[in-house]
Amino acid sequence: MTHQGAAQPVSLLGAADGLDRQSGRRGDTAYLTALVAAPQSQFLLIHELSPVLRANTAASGRVWFTGLELASSGITPSRPIFLGREPATHRAHFAVSVSSDQVAALRQSVPLEPLAEFRTLAANGAIAPADVAQSGLARSLFAWHDATAHCGWCGSVTALIDGGWKRYCAPCAKDTFPRVDPVVIMLVTDGERCVLAHEPRYPERMFSTIAGYLEPGEDIAHAVTRETLEELGLAVGNVSVHASQPWPFPHSLMIGCIATVAHAPLVIDTAEIVEARWFTRAETAHMLAHTHPEGLWVPGAHAIAHHLIRAFGG
Repeated sequence: MTHQGAAQPVSLLGAADGLDRQSGRRGDTAYLTALVAAPQSQFLLIHELSPVLRANTAASGRVWFTGLELASSGITPSRPIFLGREPATHRAHFAVSVSSDQVAALRQSVPLEPLAEFRTLAANGAIAPADVAQSGLARSLFAWHDATAHCGWCGSVTALIDGGWKRYCAPCAKDTFPRVDPVVIMLVTDGERCVLAHEPRYPERMFSTIAGYLEPGEDIAHAVTRETLEELGLAVGNVSVHASQPWPFPHSLMIGCIATVAHAPLVIDTAEIVEARWFTRAETAHMLAHTHPEGLWVPGAHAIAHHLIRAFGG
């Protein structure tokens, strides 16, 4: 069994790498306070883990607001998360969690789109890819803050520090850092056909690759092998890493793999999968193009599963 292959970039929900995160300066409260007050700084507003969008604006500028716009609507950035600074202009970017009332106040002076769920916005191209990535980063961090408002050891309220990249429990003197959950997601193939599955949570007629969380003590190949055997009853002979993708639902890292198996009947885990089938390359091409005779389809280009399937049959 091998573990090989160079990671490839994935479109849309990609890495939030366009800003200098300045990890060495995030602990300087005075520095961050000055950046929040700087007139050129920009703010990404997050409402219920989804970004607030400007209306009548190009996708490349829809998620960013100025401090003056916030102030004129009575919005004071409370505990903003520092996303980083632009390498060329040094303009700072922050993410701020806002309430429904604050969104309504902003709407009085700034035209806004109706609020929508982040996954939908990312899938339909409403936001520029770089801003999708920053929105996903902000979503992951706010979800983590919601889950760690209290110390896991003593239950005390923890403090947000380091520009939102750390929480601190004073009674325990313990730091808590943002979590990332690694997930293996794999295209299972015998070389000529691949296996795609329909899970209970999927929309009607959507099929996708299988996936599962890495467990303690596993490496990527072991996790792929275990999940494939558990969910499909197939023994994996070879594992290669094809690509990786941050997936902010709420804070996963998807590790896209190709798992090679010998062709065999499927024995599915009915607690996880409603239906699974072997598909030919021609069938997957039709699913990608939404021309399958049964109306079957696969996830869109915002998801790494799409790229794994396209690499096989697109």
